[in-house]
Amino acid sequence: MNSTSLRLNTSPIAPRRAFNGATATHGPVGLAHFVPHQKARVVLCSARPAAASSAAVVEQASDSGLARIESLSQVSGVLGCQWGDEGKGKLVDILAKHFDVVARCQGGANAGHTIYNAEGKKFALHLIPSGILNEETTCVVGNGVVVHLQKMFEEIDNLESKGVSCKGRILVSDRAHLLFDFHQEADGLREAELAKSFIGTTKRGIGPCYSSKVIRNGIRVSDLRHMDTFPEKLDILLSDAASRFPGFNYSPDMLREEVERYKRFAERLEPFIADTVHFINESISYKKKILVEGGQATMLDIDFGTYPYVTSSSPSAGGICTGLGIAPRVLGDLIGVVFEKNLLKINGMSILNRTGVKAYTTRVGSGPFPTELLGNVGELLRVAGHEFGTTTGRPRRCGWLDILALKYCCQINGFSSLNLTKLDVLSEFPEIQLGVAYEHADGTPIKSFPADLRDLEQSRVEYETLPGWQKDISSIRNYSDLPKAARQYVERIEELVGIPIHYIGVGPGRDALIYK
Repeated sequence: MNSTSLRLNTSPIAPRRAFNGATATHGPVGLAHFVPHQKARVVLCSARPAAASSAAVVEQASDSGLARIESLSQVSGVLGCQWGDEGKGKLVDILAKHFDVVARCQGGANAGHTIYNAEGKKFALHLIPSGILNEETTCVVGNGVVVHLQKMFEEIDNLESKGVSCKGRILVSDRAHLLFDFHQEADGLREAELAKSFIGTTKRGIGPCYSSKVIRNGIRVSDLRHMDTFPEKLDILLSDAASRFPGFNYSPDMLREEVERYKRFAERLEPFIADTVHFINESISYKKKILVEGGQATMLDIDFGTYPYVTSSSPSAGGICTGLGIAPRVLGDLIGVVFEKNLLKINGMSILNRTGVKAYTTRVGSGPFPTELLGNVGELLRVAGHEFGTTTGRPRRCGWLDILALKYCCQINGFSSLNLTKLDVLSEFPEIQLGVAYEHADGTPIKSFPADLRDLEQSRVEYETLPGWQKDISSIRNYSDLPKAARQYVERIEELVGIPIHYIGVGPGRDALIYK
């Protein structure tokens, strides 16, 4: 099919399908024609939060929406369904007032969650769980997290300076591994080695720290309580890095300075250190409600993502058990965020796992991206959606929603409902496309998301085109008030994925959520 037949126009249309006619990484042909046929008008649909009244989001929700939140399982989770940046932090912030504990189970300061308080003040969190803005919530940094102490203390100081009390509200697992500055340096040196095949990491040292953990020479938080043996353990780590990377300069002075610095860190961290495995399981036995906040997303999972262009932990459902010491039988409803949430039953019990799915798809770093939009349309999505990394500030790669990847994530995590976010960002488009299937270069269908990156890069994406609504929907709070085309888009996703969408995000504020 030629590019003209795919050119976006403003005519009302029924859903239709087309192949992009090129490799999957180049997006549908003809989308570059969009901007020349219109004035370049961009609305920053999700750039600012709603007014202070947004604090009453739960109170303003429909009866069915409030009932759904209050019926969430004792242990629930928020996980990402795509390549990250789905709006998990916002959802955790909204739900936190209904939970006693909010816990991080994996990742580190490479995960950036942007949230707004009731006054519209912006907070960018990386290690501290997003439940911290709710005063009655205890926040747990679990054993599966890798902790850069300087970054964590910077976040705490920033929160305190803005009036958010952290004293007695943050627990850091004594089993969590420490991420040192040299891990970050090693991360950059490793990326430089890879040259054109670099992973595209945040260079926050996550991979090298998990590597230290797996080869069993890592240093844990509990080691800070034993400063007599700490220097020897740190020397082993630094010597290993020096032998691995010629560009890493290690000296006795470096070791001495790091030991002194971590003595100070240890003193400050002591009130936060806890046996969080015991705390979490004791909380469960006392019927406390626990919300798990995942970092990154399933398509970046070390096992299930687009390996090797993935993170170094398990941001899918399995990471909850290993990252917090929670038994699988305790888990229940899992809700996925397509840019927001999803539902799962395990052993007859419910754990809410809210994960994120945007109304379109984004990723940062290298690796295959079948529905990526290169050119003007991708840039329009990036600007309208404010798609720049919370952690690095890097521009995110943008594309149409990938249904095959979404179904794959739902299968792995066992979601039974979804939360679709950033629907408002699509309001400027006269037509919207869904990537509904992949084909091999020879035309044979690809039934599931492939492990072989060569298959993925050479595949063709089949697109289905739906009409846009070209109307600002950021102030709408009832599903029935959405334009018909917006409802058609939501319902078509439900039909293709086979999972209902219960929550729809239409902006960054706490109240910018529609309960369907």
